[in-house]
Amino acid sequence: MRKVYTHIEQIVGPVVSLHAEGIAYGELARIRLKDGNTTYATVIKLQGDLVTLQVFAGSKGISTGDEVEFLGRQVQLGFSAENLLGRTFNGVGEPIDGRPALQQTTDIDIGGPSFNPARRIIPSELITTGIPMIDMFNTLVKSQKLPIFSVAGEPYNELLARIALQARADVIVLGGMGLKYDDYLFFKNELVPSKERTILFVHTAADPVVECMMVPDMALAAAEQYATDGKDVLVLLTDMTAYADAMKEVAVAMEQIPANRGYPGDLYSQLAARYEKAVDIEGSGSITLLAVTTMPGDDVTHPVPDNTGYITEGQFYLKGGVIDPFGSLSRLKQLVNKKTREDHAPVMNAMIRLYDASRKVRQQQSMGFSISAFDKAVLSYGDEFETRMMDLKVNLPLEAQLDLGWEILANHFTPAQTTLPTKLTDEYWPASA
Repeated sequence: MRKVYTHIEQIVGPVVSLHAEGIAYGELARIRLKDGNTTYATVIKLQGDLVTLQVFAGSKGISTGDEVEFLGRQVQLGFSAENLLGRTFNGVGEPIDGRPALQQTTDIDIGGPSFNPARRIIPSELITTGIPMIDMFNTLVKSQKLPIFSVAGEPYNELLARIALQARADVIVLGGMGLKYDDYLFFKNELVPSKERTILFVHTAADPVVECMMVPDMALAAAEQYATDGKDVLVLLTDMTAYADAMKEVAVAMEQIPANRGYPGDLYSQLAARYEKAVDIEGSGSITLLAVTTMPGDDVTHPVPDNTGYITEGQFYLKGGVIDPFGSLSRLKQLVNKKTREDHAPVMNAMIRLYDASRKVRQQQSMGFSISAFDKAVLSYGDEFETRMMDLKVNLPLEAQLDLGWEILANHFTPAQTTLPTKLTDEYWPASA
């Protein structure tokens, strides 16, 4: 029989402390309130017999005389491969879509270690999304982990929804942290209808802060189960800065010594523990991870994007409503670009080089410099490139994107002006040009 403790020593924000023996780190506890309600918490610190718990629903309503019972297990997710699809859950895995609770589930621990590196496969397959600035210019690779760096007000949630609807994957798991209610409704309306492959774990700004910290672990625990069952899973998280802010709030309540800008000293380790779940498993499925990271004040040196950059394999920069081709980088794209079509890498490089030239000519023109006929061609090319390639509403298969690239080049230049190999221009240059 489990022992029940009836004296809580301290209550600070979502954190409570009490003396108890034989308790394990990460263990789940049930707290019975005086009004008869029950709430749950998890152990986050052990110091001798002093146990610190973070309460999922916050400490409101908890008194020092409430009963605390430790359950001898970690926080778990009730998993059912078929029944999870099309459902929406909160940060602790409870259904919030108005439908019945899951039946016949298997309880799985969350927040476990990442996969054994010896079982990992070197990334070698692309994931198409239909978005040219990803597929053609910064290809997403299976088992890759990439952040989407952005600022408040940019359409990063709309971008995630488009990727969720269009990406080539067996299962899509979306974890929302600190979402405005409008964003929650947007995801619910956009993604839930595709119930055959989508799962949502949602924490809104009005929900208890501790639930925010549970969302990535819930989403990744579900993803791991599908991946080990042979499914290719795409995990989308938004926003990791909200996740880090929740960590900071709990750390302050625990009176931890703050590090850079008040964030806890283990921020890097906590972020890495989630990102490193991305994996391509030998003989089974895969987990690919895309996570929005908003940058306060568009400051890439802020602790969250700064630490993220050391963990991940490049980044997408969402700026001005488009994926910036110069700030974005998928470091693994060279592993797959040679396997798509022989002209992929050369056309990509030529188009980016000429678009860079168009930006320089615009700057010169704004300063009053005279421009040549070739400069004018470069300017008109830049305008068409932005309209037909960079617009996030464009949705084309990769082959069509490459053909469109040739068409745009032919609208403004001769084959020689592109400096592309003659072998490629002879084969792919539009006949009508």
